[in-house]
Amino acid sequence: MNSEFPSPSISPSPDALALPATGRFPVADAGHYDELHARSAAQGASVSVDGNVPLAPAWAQFFNQLGDEGWNTLNRRSALLTRQLRDNGVTYNVYADEINMQRPWPLDLFPLLITSEDWRRIEAGVLQRVRLLDTVMGDVYGERRLLKDGLLPAALVQGHPEYLRSMHGAPPVGGMHLHIAAFDLARGPNGHWWVVSQRTQAPSGLGYLLENRLAVSSQFPRAFQAMNVRRLAATYRSLIENLKRLSSAGADSHIAMLTPGPNNETYFEQSYLARYLGVTLVTGGDLTVRNERLYLKTLGGLQPVHCLIKRVDDAFIDPLEMRPDSRLGVPGLLQAVRAGNVLLANSPGAGFLESSALLGFLPSLARHLLGEELKLPALHTWWCGEPAAMREVLPKLDRCVIKATYPWSLSRGTFQAGVGRLMSPRVLESWAESIKRAPDEHTVQAYLPPSQMPTWRADHQAPAIVPRSAILRVFAVSDGVRSWQVLPGGMTRLVSASAGLASMAMGGSSADTWVLNDEPLYEDLEADQPSLVAMTPSATALVQRERLVTSRAAENLYWLGRYTERAENSARLARIILQALDGDEEPSYPLLMWLGQLAESAGLVPEDTPSPLDDRYAFENALIRSLGDTQTPSVGYTLHALRQAGSTLRERLSPEHWSLIKEAEESFLADCGEWTGSHPSSSDALRALVRCGKSLAGITGAQNDSMWRDDGWRLLIVGRQIERLTHLADALSKGFYTNAVHDAAGFGVVLELFDSSISFHSRYQRSRAIAALIEHVVMNHQNPRSLGWVTLELNTLLSHLHRHDVANLEDLSLLLRPLSPEDLPRLCEANEIGDFTHLQAHLAHCIGTGTGLSREISLRHFTHTGVAGRSVGA
Repeated sequence: MNSEFPSPSISPSPDALALPATGRFPVADAGHYDELHARSAAQGASVSVDGNVPLAPAWAQFFNQLGDEGWNTLNRRSALLTRQLRDNGVTYNVYADEINMQRPWPLDLFPLLITSEDWRRIEAGVLQRVRLLDTVMGDVYGERRLLKDGLLPAALVQGHPEYLRSMHGAPPVGGMHLHIAAFDLARGPNGHWWVVSQRTQAPSGLGYLLENRLAVSSQFPRAFQAMNVRRLAATYRSLIENLKRLSSAGADSHIAMLTPGPNNETYFEQSYLARYLGVTLVTGGDLTVRNERLYLKTLGGLQPVHCLIKRVDDAFIDPLEMRPDSRLGVPGLLQAVRAGNVLLANSPGAGFLESSALLGFLPSLARHLLGEELKLPALHTWWCGEPAAMREVLPKLDRCVIKATYPWSLSRGTFQAGVGRLMSPRVLESWAESIKRAPDEHTVQAYLPPSQMPTWRADHQAPAIVPRSAILRVFAVSDGVRSWQVLPGGMTRLVSASAGLASMAMGGSSADTWVLNDEPLYEDLEADQPSLVAMTPSATALVQRERLVTSRAAENLYWLGRYTERAENSARLARIILQALDGDEEPSYPLLMWLGQLAESAGLVPEDTPSPLDDRYAFENALIRSLGDTQTPSVGYTLHALRQAGSTLRERLSPEHWSLIKEAEESFLADCGEWTGSHPSSSDALRALVRCGKSLAGITGAQNDSMWRDDGWRLLIVGRQIERLTHLADALSKGFYTNAVHDAAGFGVVLELFDSSISFHSRYQRSRAIAALIEHVVMNHQNPRSLGWVTLELNTLLSHLHRHDVANLEDLSLLLRPLSPEDLPRLCEANEIGDFTHLQAHLAHCIGTGTGLSREISLRHFTHTGVAGRSVGA
């Protein structure tokens, strides 16, 4: 045990604890089990709590570890927790809120504490239930004895929209159907745990609970260490190792996670979990089925996928056999599964197990299939499709929760669950009529007042502990053939007071879950450390693996690069224009013409904005007002596009990199939001643009210093260099066309645009020679902002990418013509009217080739148009 965090030999007495500011610990509401005092509802109702009432031993030990400052630190810890979640970009998407769809993940400061004795009962009950559910699913898609013998109503199986007839008779790859199952539990008023619901199709939460653990344990490191909290890492490793063991390719299996995409409500956790597990995060468009085998589209061609962890509901996974309008799935996927060529976790067709109506039939099924009584009971449940059950439950709807038997489908609607105790008599009567009209579509479950745990209300005036009802989601994951283990922890969800449900979309929140152990967990601590064992030949082969880059990720990386450079160019150009308009030196006619053209081509001003030649004030005002507009292609719009591109790459970006991208947009738009006066100030705009430039410098630094140097990164840099090439070549061409480069101010603007003022003056002092300018910003191979350097960088990257192209494709690195020192005199030649025709031709070549390269890269690397066999086998 780390001596820095000593574990007390005995539980501290409440007298030794510092009390909250109120001088008392609150009790749970009447009718709820009190987690803080480990008291049932009957005990808690008659107790008046003051500072001398004993806490539960676990909570007494937790509060004892707060340190000398005790309660005075909790507001600060809560603020640090919120900041950590914001910095890490932990979000939950809410479809119903189009304006603020991406919400910060709500997490309470205190964890739910579960004793080892309670956990042993939960663990045994969950393992029994997942074994039972897998057996039920095996029978339903096999012999169907349960249906034939009447132990399961056909309406709950074959009438369920997520029962897949096409999977009947197809044995699951690896010999088991369920690899990840989640169970929502509630502790009743008497202190016993009850099953509320189960998730078997695509359970969510495994990623969020990891983030919860990281965030909360960092706020209470002493308590976390001293209380022997069970670790999580070994269970995740066991899942991945077992999926590989059961897949067709064994240890060499390629595992991917299928996500609906960045707009999905739990996309953050999907990308977080994929990164943590070391699997490839993919969308349906990243995959293809050829000859009944599943492949991933990568820059290097098609790569086989042997196991797919799906976070897409079954209705959307294969448009050929399921919903034809789905863009989330893979045509032919179910046929590849039936052929035994891909392991799906979980097997398709598990959705019917999630019906709440099934809970009422599981006790008899356990006796029939396992010869056992259920160790972990479920809430009393009535499926109204049975007339006797409907008659029994109709009079007590006010004490129940009404749930949909089936999920929404193309053939039937559905409804949100309703809590009877929150309804008026008139609403309850309406529900009763609905049940009578369609009894089989309604399931009624007894309402259980969940236990209440302490939560922290951070308030500078009156901080306090507030009891809130909690639902615990625990996970069982496979660790062998028909063998599972329960993750020692879970995702605790705090019930929304208004909705009465543990729904994140309806105002609920979350808490970490600490499973305590009686003894120090030396073995778990060691399990989290790298293994110092001799490398075997099979292990050494792993070090040769390249990181796969999907075509979708490659495209998003390419555009991440382009938007990074575009944002940098737009912010720099806007700053230069404002400085030139308000500088000490009066801008010349050519310079004003040039600045107007640059602003218009970069989208910094609306199309109907007067030229600075006609109305300098109106032009400047329009530019400033457009900076924060996310609907027109100004700086704010480009920063928003940069964030959107980054949000699709969360599994590839470090938390720091993503935080920089997010903060760049938020800070700039916040600065722009302060310009509410009728006459926005250019000085305010300049300060915002300078801050934006610093943020973008941090982003480019992260791209250059902390990203893996694979072909995806090369495409990111290619995107940046193409954007730089076309932008700077176009700006310089316009500068020569308007003759703005020939006056002092215009000459300086060119150097500023190329970010080359310091390097130019260190070489040429205060020279204004056009030959020196052309050499420095067009031809020089040491200036990273020079067109010559950009050309060489692009050619090097494109040449490297060409090595992975299929045969007979043109080498794109040959399209850009590099210049040599001998070309300088020719580029500096001006004709009789002063036009630099050779220079303009070269700049036009840069612009045209850059545009063509972008189009060719998209066709070559982001789509796979070649046919390699049929999509679906015969």
